[in-house]
Amino acid sequence: MTASRNRDGIMASGPDVIIRAAELADAAGISQLYAAPHAYADTLQLPFPTQAQWQQRLAQANEQQRSLVAERDGRIVGQLTLTTMERHRRKHVATLGLAVSAECRRQGVASRLLSAALELCDLWLAIRRVELTVYSDNDAAITLYRKFGFIIEGEHKAYAFRNGDYVDACTMARLRNA
Repeated sequence: MTASRNRDGIMASGPDVIIRAAELADAAGISQLYAAPHAYADTLQLPFPTQAQWQQRLAQANEQQRSLVAERDGRIVGQLTLTTMERHRRKHVATLGLAVSAECRRQGVASRLLSAALELCDLWLAIRRVELTVYSDNDAAITLYRKFGFIIEGEHKAYAFRNGDYVDACTMARLRNA
């Protein structure tokens, strides 16, 4: 696969998927993405997201919150939210969450989104630590994060309520050397 910079200056591998900043017009595609059972089961999202909810989230984005989308053939197939900390002593930290459409899983879309977000952190935002929380039973996501240098720092018992049961989650982080 080839690599090139997209219109936002973020590296996007492969000619079939474009990684770019989310826009208000993407709200419908993002809400469809998170309406899929796997998306809300693997994240803290609830079923039945609305386009209006995503329009509001995108409209309220600020310097601390950035949303990237993966687009294939004019359709949103992945989304990543990167949030940098506002508190003075934690300005070197960001958190992230992401989802990929069911038909595009295991095709490198999540890797491309994560790579673009980490490049933004490393080269432009002076972020040294990136944190995330992932369900302990989400082996594919844990494998992906490890591929990018994240390590498990801890486990939270009964972290979230999902599909009628409480599930555990891991806290993972990636530290960039100074």
